Amino acid sequence: MMNSALGRFRLISIIEGVSTILLFLVAIPMKYALDIPMAVKIVGPLHGLLFLMYLVMLVSTWASQQWPLRMFIMGLFAAVPPFGTFLYDHFMVKPLDSP
Repeated sequence: MMNSALGRFRLISIIEGVSTILLFLVAIPMKYALDIPMAVKIVGPLHGLLFLMYLVMLVSTWASQQWPLRMFIMGLFAAVPPFGTFLYDHFMVKPLDSP
């Protein structure tokens, strides 16, 4: 998976998706339901960094793979909702990475 730009993008998109789920389903509930704000203080910045890495990798992969603009825009929108990066990877990117 790490042997190509596309493989590296797929890896960072999965990691970013996991961080989104951890933030929304673990850290935020811990903050508000259990009064443990430390969870968001740890996971929040980590997710922010991974989100920025996703965006950088999206631009880099879009340019190196010469994707159409539509593919790039869909990648931007996929980064917003939880599970979006997983769906984008499964339906849009994975078929391009198949041998």
